[in-house]
Amino acid sequence: MADPKKTTLYETHTKLNAKMVPFAGYYMPIQYSGIVEEHLKVRESVGIFDVSHMGEFRVRGADAEKFLNNLTVNDVSQLVPGKAHYSMMLYPEGGIVDDLIIYKFADDDFMMVVNAANLEKDFNWAEDHLPEGVDLTNQSDDIGLLAVQGPNSVTTLQKLTGVNLGAMSMFTFVEDELAGRKMIISATGYTGERGFELYLKAEDAPFVWDAVMKSGEEFGILPIGLGARDTLRMEKKMALYGNDIDQDTNPLEAGLGWVVKLDKENFIGKEALVRINEAGLKRRHIAFKMLDKGIPRHYYKILSEEGKEIGIVTSGTHSPSLGQGIGLGYVDFAFRKPGTKILIENRNKNLLAQIVKPPLV
Repeated sequence: MADPKKTTLYETHTKLNAKMVPFAGYYMPIQYSGIVEEHLKVRESVGIFDVSHMGEFRVRGADAEKFLNNLTVNDVSQLVPGKAHYSMMLYPEGGIVDDLIIYKFADDDFMMVVNAANLEKDFNWAEDHLPEGVDLTNQSDDIGLLAVQGPNSVTTLQKLTGVNLGAMSMFTFVEDELAGRKMIISATGYTGERGFELYLKAEDAPFVWDAVMKSGEEFGILPIGLGARDTLRMEKKMALYGNDIDQDTNPLEAGLGWVVKLDKENFIGKEALVRINEAGLKRRHIAFKMLDKGIPRHYYKILSEEGKEIGIVTSGTHSPSLGQGIGLGYVDFAFRKPGTKILIENRNKNLLAQIVKPPLV
């Protein structure tokens, strides 16, 4: 097995005494000062993440839009240049290949941003369905990606660019300069807070990281690891591939039906989703808070109050914002409603929890 790669910020992380671990083929920082402190900094002020391990594919050609519309569930024809959207690729049976973001630069020029752990699989899947006349390029190794997230992200970054960041709405992006470096500035993120993702040349990442850290000093900006990235996304019920969604789950039961455009002409997996929709869902992905003390974990069983097994936990953590255990999981469809009391099987104890309407924070 090949050794994990290092992002161009590896030395920056080690100087900051980050706890580094192999993750999705890279050495990545799990935490610096501590998950709780980092988490609360993003919720209350601003933090910066290295997410250069994510995958970026460029899709160009006259039929690029048609290709992507067949490959993914959302309606690519509704995008305009400077706009992005969340989407998914499906297997013909309706299971999820991956969730992703598509960026539109021009009618014949798009970018797909995919999960790091699925990079090779996703590229092969897209390539297998590539028609003649469409060019698909894996640019992942050449692109660095920084996420600057939190209420003070706009003010922190505004000092470094002439772009009016405050006027950018969610899922819009521009190609411009920040800290004197050319990049894509995107109003996106995986924290549920106001924030931006900066796609830039990999070799420019350390310089821009330092510039952002200096600019954010007045707000006490902190570097944020993947540990807090996970707790932040859980509080907002953002799905993680491999936990909450995978090839054995479909977007409808995952609560992601809003992104699926069943009325568009065709896409891979559409027929299966139509059948699933007509037959009715058997289970639903839900969010819950622990009422008893305890932290739910991936694969813990979910039981009804009477003790009948009704589902499984897909993600769980201690919420730094709420000070209690929270989780996500699938339950039988009849038990999906907010307010429903459930039990989480933790070792040999059944702990009381309650289904809540997301987001949890």
